[in-house]
Amino acid sequence: MRQYIFCLLLVFSIVFQAHAQQPKKLNASEIYEAVQKLNVLGAVLYVAAHPDDENTRLISYMSNEVKARTAYLSLTRGDGGQNLIGPELRELLGVIRTQELLAARRVDGGEQRFTRANDFGYSKHPDETFEIWDKDKVLADVVWAIRTFKPDIIVNRFDHRTPGRTHGHHTASAMLSMEAFDLANDETKYASQLNLTDTWQPKRLFFNTSWWFYGSQENFEKADKSNMLNFDIGVYYPTKGLSNNEVAALASSQHLCQGFGRLSQRGSQQEYIEFLKGDPLDGSNDVFAGIDTSWNRVEGGAPIGELLKSVEDDFNFKNPSVHIPKLMEAYKRIHNLKDTHWRTIKSNEIKAIIEACLGLFLEASANAPQASPNSLVTLRIEALNRSNIPVELSSYSISTMSQGVDKSMSMAPNQKLNLIEDIVLPVSDAYTTPYWLNKKSGIGMYDVADQKLIGLPETPRGLTINFNLMIDNVPITLTKPVVYRYSKPDKGELYRPFEIIPEVSASLTEKVFIFENDQQKEIEVLVKAGRDNLEGYVQMAYPNDWSVYPQKQKVAIANKGDIQKVRFTIIPPKNQSEGLITPMVNINEEWYTSELIEIDYDHIPYQTVLIPSESKVVRLDIKKRGNNIGYIEGAGDVVPESLRQIGYNVTIIKPDQISADNLANFDAVVMGIRAYNVVDELKFKQKYLLDYVENGGNLIVQYNTSRRLTTDQLAPYDLKLSRDRVTDENAKVTLLDSNHPLLNFPNKITSDDFEGWVQERGLYFPNQWSEKFTPIFAMNDSGESAKDGSLLIAQYGKGNYIYTGLSFFREFPAGVPGAYRLFANLLSAGKEDDQTPLKN
Repeated sequence: MRQYIFCLLLVFSIVFQAHAQQPKKLNASEIYEAVQKLNVLGAVLYVAAHPDDENTRLISYMSNEVKARTAYLSLTRGDGGQNLIGPELRELLGVIRTQELLAARRVDGGEQRFTRANDFGYSKHPDETFEIWDKDKVLADVVWAIRTFKPDIIVNRFDHRTPGRTHGHHTASAMLSMEAFDLANDETKYASQLNLTDTWQPKRLFFNTSWWFYGSQENFEKADKSNMLNFDIGVYYPTKGLSNNEVAALASSQHLCQGFGRLSQRGSQQEYIEFLKGDPLDGSNDVFAGIDTSWNRVEGGAPIGELLKSVEDDFNFKNPSVHIPKLMEAYKRIHNLKDTHWRTIKSNEIKAIIEACLGLFLEASANAPQASPNSLVTLRIEALNRSNIPVELSSYSISTMSQGVDKSMSMAPNQKLNLIEDIVLPVSDAYTTPYWLNKKSGIGMYDVADQKLIGLPETPRGLTINFNLMIDNVPITLTKPVVYRYSKPDKGELYRPFEIIPEVSASLTEKVFIFENDQQKEIEVLVKAGRDNLEGYVQMAYPNDWSVYPQKQKVAIANKGDIQKVRFTIIPPKNQSEGLITPMVNINEEWYTSELIEIDYDHIPYQTVLIPSESKVVRLDIKKRGNNIGYIEGAGDVVPESLRQIGYNVTIIKPDQISADNLANFDAVVMGIRAYNVVDELKFKQKYLLDYVENGGNLIVQYNTSRRLTTDQLAPYDLKLSRDRVTDENAKVTLLDSNHPLLNFPNKITSDDFEGWVQERGLYFPNQWSEKFTPIFAMNDSGESAKDGSLLIAQYGKGNYIYTGLSFFREFPAGVPGAYRLFANLLSAGKEDDQTPLKN
C-alpha cells in the first residue's frame, strides 16, 4: 500500500508535466514502439551531477533498443552555470535547465529525476562538494530515487575512484551512487521513506567509461576490458527513420542555454560500461543477464504477456484500433496485479496506448492562461473518438469539484463533443511555481520538506480533469491537465500550461540599487494584477538606517494582467551601507510580497516562478573617471545594467557597429562574458578593437574559454587562456603591487574589497602571457599554487588592454561593493592625468 501511494503520485507527476508544445499524439509507428516497451519489465537508472552530463546515446539505447524503462538522475538542476541564451542565472537558470532536461527526455525516451542538491558552482574536489552540500540529505535523495524508481541496473557517468580529476560534483555523484546501491535495501537507513515506498536492491552497478577517462584513444585501446561490456549504440531504428546516435544528438541539442546544439552522428559506434558491483555477469554481454524482464517477472503476468505479445507480433499499422479488445483485457488484468509498482507503471503505459489506438482527443482548455484563487474560470471541454470502436463518456470530474458530472454520452466515430464548465478556483489552491523554490535555500541545498515531492522534475499540476470512459464494457479513466490553447497569426496553434497565480504581485525594476553618494533616488515598483478590479496599497520594507517616502501608495488596477507603476524615494545613509528592500502589497488586509517571473523560450514550456520580491540597496563609496561606455554583448549578463546603476552612460554596440569612428566615441569599451566564444563577427572586428586601444582607448575583456575562440589574436600580445579558476569565493587575494595605478585610481582597492563575493573569485584565467602584461592579483584555492592571471593589464600604443577572469557578472547582481569599485578603476585606467572633457 505504501508503495502504491507513492507510485500514484509518481505517475501523476509524469502524466501532468506541462508541455508548452502541442500535446503528443502518437502515430502508428510510435504506438507499436510503445507496445514493445509495454512488454519489457526492466529499468535502468543513469546517474550524474548536472544537466548535460548525461550520455544521451546510452539513455536512448536503453530506452529505444533495449526497451527498458530508463531515467536520468541529475543530482542538481544546473543552477551554477552560465546562460548562453538569456540573462537568467542561479535559481532561474535551474528552472530553464530543468525544462531542457525534460525536453531531452521527451526526445530520447527517458524520464527525469533530481535531488535537492544546489549547483553552487565549480568544485575541484568531492570533499569540497560535500562540505557545501549536506551529504547525508543528498545521499538520502539518491536512496529515495532508487527505492521509488526501482532500477535493475544503475550506470554512473563518472568514476568514483578518481577524486580531483574532474568537477567535484561529478565524482561526488558516482561516490553517492556507489554508497546508495547498498543502502537502498537496508530498512534501517532512511527509515521514514518506507512510509511511502519499500526497500529495493538493484542487481548491478556500472561505470560508463570511455577513452576520455584514460587520457587518449591509444591508452583506452591498450586498457584491460575484461570487466567491461560493450555494445553498438549506432543502431538504426526503421520505425523512427533515425539512428540511435541521431536521436541522442537531438536530445542533447535541447540544452540550448549551454550551447549544446550539435551535428548528428551516424554509423556504428561502441559504448563501454565497466562492471563495479552486484550480481556477476558470468561472461554475458547483457546488462540484464539473469534478470527476467518479461511479464513472467510478476505474479499473474504470464497471461498479460501472451495477450500483449500477440498484439506486438500482429500489429496493424493501418488500423491500430483493432487491438482494443486485447488491450482492454490486458488493462483489466494489469489493474488486478498484486505488484503495485509494475501495476501502476504499466497501467499508465497501456492507457496511453489505448488512447492512441482509438485516436482519442480529450482536452480541457481554460479561457485564460492564468487565474488567481477564488476566480471564475471557464473550461472548454472537447472529447472526440476517431475510431469505429464504441466509446462512452460516462462522466468527468475536475479537481476543484467535490463530485463528478454524469454524462453517459456515446462518442460516435469522429463526432466531437463540446462541453462548457465554469469553475471557481478554491482559495486553498497552491500557486504554480517550482516546488524547490518555495522556501529560501542555503548555498548547497534546496529546502523541500514534503518527501513525496523530492526528486520530481516539476510541481504536479494543480488543475486537472478526469475523463471517465467506458470502452468495450470496461471502465477506464484518462486524466489530463487543464491547458490554455490559443493561436497567433504568425505561429498557428499554441499551448501554455494553465497556472494559478496570486491576485497581486510586485517587483522592483532592478535587483540591485547602487547609490554612489548620499543623494536620494526614485525607484519604481511594478504592481501586477492577478484578477480584475484590484484595490489596495503598497509600502516598502527597508533597512533601519535608510529612509523611504511616501509611507504608502494607493493601488487600483481595473484589469487582470495590467501593471501599475508606483514610485518611492529612497534616501541612503551618509556612510557605506547595504541591505534589502521589499515592496509589500496589501489587498483586503492580506499582504503579498512575491514577484511573478515569467520565462518564455520557444524550446521549453512557458514557466511561471514566484520568488520573494526583494532588491539589494548599496550605499557605495565610489569614484570614477570616464562616463561613456560601450558594451559588446557576449553570452548574457547584467553588467551593462549594473554599470548604469553607478552613473555610467552605457551603449550596447552591435557587432556590425564596431568601427573606428564608432569606437572613438567611448571612454572605455567592455566585452561581455564569452564574447569571443559566441560572437562570430568578432573574427572580422578584432582589428578595430585593437586599433581603438592603440589610439588611446581602454578595452576590458571579460572571461572567455579557450575552446571555440573566434579569433587567433585575442590580445595585442601573447596571451594563452587556461582552465585555471578559483572556486572559493572567500579565497585570500594578494595585491601583487599595492602601488599600481589600477589599485589606486580613482578608488583605493584593498583586500576588503573582496569581502562578500559570491560563488567564486573567477574562472578560466590566462596562465601564460607576454611580459608586456602586468598581473595585479594572486589567489588560489586551498592546496593549490597561486594563480596570477585573474586580472592582467598591458599598455598598447596610447591605450590599455585589460583581460580579467574575475566573475564580475556574478558579483554585480549580488551587489558586491568591492566589485563595483574595482571595475570603476578598470574603466578609469590611464585617465589619472587626463584633463580632457568626458566623451558624450
